[in-house]
Amino acid sequence: MELLLVIAIVLGVLAYVHYNKIVSAYNRVQRAWSDVLTYQRQKIKVLDVLEPQVAGFQDYESQLLEKIVGLRSAITSLPSVADGEALKSVDRGTKALLGGLNLAFEAYPELKSAELMNNLMREVAEQEGNVSGAITLFNLNVEHFNNSIQLFPGSLVNRLTLKKSLVTPFSDSQASAGFEYKPNF
Repeated sequence: MELLLVIAIVLGVLAYVHYNKIVSAYNRVQRAWSDVLTYQRQKIKVLDVLEPQVAGFQDYESQLLEKIVGLRSAITSLPSVADGEALKSVDRGTKALLGGLNLAFEAYPELKSAELMNNLMREVAEQEGNVSGAITLFNLNVEHFNNSIQLFPGSLVNRLTLKKSLVTPFSDSQASAGFEYKPNF
């Protein structure tokens, strides 16, 4: 009888520990996703300043203004719940915007003289670097969380109590297509 009580206590403690690990990992994923959203929304502030500047050069590059407006819309529509898939359109929009700015500066050298435009372009690139770092942390937290609900005994604890689903990490299919090496998994 005492042995059963000890086994029950040990199992209860194990379940308690794994329950807390899963909850903690899930909360880290949500916090990391919030960081991604924060950096994406900081880009909106830069875009708000950049938009009227580009509008002034609309004769030179009308598509650039559309890209800025589209990127702002994509950022504001990101879900508050962690979702790496939803981030793909924002990532593509940022790359298109940066490419458009570079093309505009190369095609129209007189734009290079505008110090404000140069500073804003640097700020957009810096914000993109911040987003990249936040995505890396997000994906690490997603991996940790997904492992915690897939590996035994966490999988059992999750199935019986929390019923959390796997979180989709962010992946960039365009970037990975540029690599010759393909892992064999």
